[in-house]
Amino acid sequence: MKTGRRTFIKGIGAASVMASIPVLTHGSNPSVSGGVPSVPGSSRMKLSYWTYNLQLRHTFTVSGFSRNTTPVVLTEIEFEGFTGYGEASMPPYLGESQESVITFLKKVDLGQFRDPFLLDDILEYVDSVDEANRAAKACIDIALHDLIGKMVGQPLHKLWGLNPQDTPMTSFTIGIDTPEVVKLKTEEAARFKVLKVKLGGGNDREMIETVRSVTDVPIYVDVNQGWKDKHKALEMVHWLKEQGIEFVEQPLPKTQVDDMAWLTENSPLPIIADEAFQRLADVAAFKGIYSGINIKLMKSTGLREAHKMITVARALDMHVMIGCMTETSCAVSAAAQLSPLVDWADLDGNLLISNDIYEGVEVIDGKVTLNELPGIGIKKL
Repeated sequence: MKTGRRTFIKGIGAASVMASIPVLTHGSNPSVSGGVPSVPGSSRMKLSYWTYNLQLRHTFTVSGFSRNTTPVVLTEIEFEGFTGYGEASMPPYLGESQESVITFLKKVDLGQFRDPFLLDDILEYVDSVDEANRAAKACIDIALHDLIGKMVGQPLHKLWGLNPQDTPMTSFTIGIDTPEVVKLKTEEAARFKVLKVKLGGGNDREMIETVRSVTDVPIYVDVNQGWKDKHKALEMVHWLKEQGIEFVEQPLPKTQVDDMAWLTENSPLPIIADEAFQRLADVAAFKGIYSGINIKLMKSTGLREAHKMITVARALDMHVMIGCMTETSCAVSAAAQLSPLVDWADLDGNLLISNDIYEGVEVIDGKVTLNELPGIGIKKL
C-alpha cells in the first residue's frame, strides 16, 4: 500500500504544482508603513501596513493551548485612486508574528510593477522574496485581489463566474471548555445550522454530549492533532458517527502519516487535513492519506493559490473545506468569495472577535451570504 501511494504521489505531484486556472484575465491609523512613496502620475503601487490585535469574545481553547487575542497585520495597496485591503493573521501554530510579517513586507517592492492585474508575475515575485511567511504573502495577495476587483467594479465571485446562491452553511466554532461554558456557547450559536466542536482536550465525549444536550444540528469535529493512538482514534470516530458528526479534522499529529492513512482507510467518516496541509504541492501528496483538505488563506499564501488548490483537489475527487483563522471581516470575506466552490465552510473567525474594523460577508440563517461590493466585498468602519 505504501509503495502504491508513493508511486501515485510521484506521478501526480509535479502536475499538481503546474495545475492552475485563470483567476482573473475605522480602525487605528497605520503605525508602521512601507513600500514605494506615492508619486503623482507614476502609476506605481504603494503598500502600507500596520499591526493590530484582535480581542476574542471568549477564551479560545484547542488541543494544546488557550488564547484571548490574535495578532494581525493589516495591509493596504493603493493604485490610481483605488485601495485594496489585506490581512495576515498569526495564530501561534503558524510560526509567524507581527514582527516577522513586517520584516517580510519591508523587503517587498511592488513599485516595480505597473499593472496590478499581472497577478502571476507579482505573486511569483512575492513568493520568491523569502521562504515560508505564508500569512505575510497572503496579506499582499488579498489586497491585490481586492484592488483589481475595485478597479473593474465587481466582486471576485462574479469575476470567477460563481453563483452566490451556491455558498454553503458555515459552522460556528465551540472551543474546549467546561460543560457550563460549552452549553452557554452552544446556546449563543443558535442561529447557526452547523457547529464545529474542538476535541483533543481529554474530555471529548463530554464535549459532544454537552453540545448534544442543547442542539441536534450537524457537527464538524476538529481534534487539532490531539489524538495519538490510531486504534483509539478509530474507536472514537465510530462513536462520533453515532452522534451525528459529519467529519473529523486532523485527528492525529501531522507527522504520523502512515497512521493517518490507515485511519482514513478504515474510518466511517471523512478525515480532513488541516495542520498537515499548507500549500498547493501538498494536495496530491495527501490523496489516500486524507479524504479532503481544509484550505485557509493564511496557509495557502492567499486567494490565487487557494483557487488552484480547489481545482486540483476536485480533480483528485477529494473533499474541500474553506476555513479561516481568527481574523477580521477582511480575510474572512476574501475566503468567502471562494465558498461557492467547496463542500464545507468554517468562516466564523470574524464572529469570534469584538473589535472588527471592517464590515463584509454576513451569515444569514446560518448561510455564508456574499454582497455586491467590489473586490473581496468589505468596507472599512
